[in-house]
Amino acid sequence: MRVALFTETYLPHVNGVVTHVKALKEGLEAMGHTVLVVTANSKTRKHYIKDNVLYCPAHKASKRFYGFDLAPAVSRTRLHFVEDFDPDIIHIHNEFGIGLSGIGIAKILHVPLVYTLHTMYDEYIYYVAPRPLVGITRRISHKYFKIFAKTANEVTGPSAKCQAYVKETGLDKLVNVIPNPVELDIFSPEQITEEDKRAFRERYHIPMDDTIAIFVGRLGREKSVDVLLDFWAKEIRPDDHLHLVVIGDGPVRGELENQAQELGIAGMVTFTGKVEHTDLPPYIASGDVYVTASLSDTNSISMLEGMAAGLPVLQRYDELNQDQVKEGLNGFVFHDAKEMAAELRRVRAMSEEELQLLKASVRQSVKNSGAQNLANYLCTIYTRILSRDDQETK
Repeated sequence: MRVALFTETYLPHVNGVVTHVKALKEGLEAMGHTVLVVTANSKTRKHYIKDNVLYCPAHKASKRFYGFDLAPAVSRTRLHFVEDFDPDIIHIHNEFGIGLSGIGIAKILHVPLVYTLHTMYDEYIYYVAPRPLVGITRRISHKYFKIFAKTANEVTGPSAKCQAYVKETGLDKLVNVIPNPVELDIFSPEQITEEDKRAFRERYHIPMDDTIAIFVGRLGREKSVDVLLDFWAKEIRPDDHLHLVVIGDGPVRGELENQAQELGIAGMVTFTGKVEHTDLPPYIASGDVYVTASLSDTNSISMLEGMAAGLPVLQRYDELNQDQVKEGLNGFVFHDAKEMAAELRRVRAMSEEELQLLKASVRQSVKNSGAQNLANYLCTIYTRILSRDDQETK
């Protein structure tokens, strides 16, 4: 098959969508399929293809809105490049200029369309709308994003949350739930030495005896790191020997650092700032657990990277994501500060043998989350669409 993947953001940027598209591209190519990634690039003034990626002229969006490069939705040049590629399937991963152009090009070329919903946009309304306008902005956004799901032959998403969101937009359409991928080899704990872990603790002045809880993500309000800090202040004490490490940067980092100071827990919390993805494995592997209070994620790739490193997950209860953490097998769920603290203390109290068994179980839970499995899942959907189209044309 020849597959064109449309994404507003791609390498060298790194985020959940980029990781997903990169893994899908690699998985499909390993199976012998031909892939063209179509993406926006604010650093070019003309369309060009390099390493099977079509770069399209774009403008840099506000850093507040994730700093995406945004390309115009209509481009005759882009159409010609994709037409020359002659795709069997067009698969869109974002909902802005590049995504809209994927819809248009699919119609013009009479090519089936697949749409993956990666983001619960209701959680991001505050980036673009003042509080009094949140309600009307949400209703408008639902109508807009409904276009993508309605137009596509098939819709996919990494969790049941995506089905709920599509339904909330007013569309009764099945969402194929396909979990996100993770780079298992890169985050394997065997890649990280005890010396690497010791160096991490020394760099950030974390006592060797402390149990480290890691969170990785863009520091926006939707990630609920403020909730983690509140919970930490309510229940964790210095003599618990528990330390929270927050990895990442974003618009509310300053607010969060101030919050930790005001709550009197700055000595138990470390903010590392931005860490390049290539440098991330030793940071994650130096932790003992991965903790998140976010209710905006669908199937967090950062969480999966923690699991790939063997870190059990402490996840705040989320009804639509409750199947992602299986109690005692790959982590634990908490509802409030008291439960979070109890789970952290439970992990800390484990013997070395118990902890190693749990870490092995965590790794086992994501062993089928690599690029090849993602490609296999999507190929099943692509083939189903193409077979259906063949039947309809007979």
